[in-house]
Amino acid sequence: MARAAVSRRLTWRPASLVEARAETPTARTLVFDVPGWPGHLPGQHVDVRLTAPDGYTAQRSYSVAAPADGERVELTVQRVADGEVSPYLVDDYAVGDLVELRGPVGGWFVWRAADTAPVTLVAGGSGVVPLMAMVRARAAAASRVPFRLVYSVRTPADTYYADELRRRSREDAGLDVTYVYTRKAPDGWPEPPRRLGVATLNTHTWPADFAPACFVCGPTGFVETVADILVALGHRPNRIRTERFGPSGGA
Repeated sequence: MARAAVSRRLTWRPASLVEARAETPTARTLVFDVPGWPGHLPGQHVDVRLTAPDGYTAQRSYSVAAPADGERVELTVQRVADGEVSPYLVDDYAVGDLVELRGPVGGWFVWRAADTAPVTLVAGGSGVVPLMAMVRARAAAASRVPFRLVYSVRTPADTYYADELRRRSREDAGLDVTYVYTRKAPDGWPEPPRRLGVATLNTHTWPADFAPACFVCGPTGFVETVADILVALGHRPNRIRTERFGPSGGA
């Protein structure tokens, strides 16, 4: 997931691409080797900087897609039309090529394996990226904290991590995944395409009485709507953590 990059007093580190895989026709997961990387928490993000031969630089920020793994950093990048950075990372960036990374950034929108409260995750589109880092971190820590993920996506073809989420939810009774398709549903799907609403959140997220930790990520309008619904369902605002993003020509 891309964010508008901001200036921070953090060290830029050279990063080389060691693995890349397609997630959707317009999104790609990138695995970097970053010497000296200090580690990160699921939910944090990093700045990525590209430098052209003439010295021109462009940078964007992307959520980490996986928990800390030594000096490896994994991102999933969505191509944005007319962007400066994302088209190169999705279409042209090759194994062995270099960029610069800076981070990690953020300390509020994070999940720690020591936390024991049930977790509700609500994602809109590419907003699933930092939430997937939390899902993977839970598995890596062998945590038994129950997770519920509600994932709103336009079509089945736009779903990130589809095979992995299917496998994880099938093998782990502590992870429940619910999909909402807004434009086109899979063949045989029991419901027509629709927007995420009160009924789905009331049915497929943890009740407010359980005092779950709620993480909501996606476009600004989506995040605001979901947060308002959760509050209306009785969740305390300080238990709802949000990350939002919007269109930008610099992606």
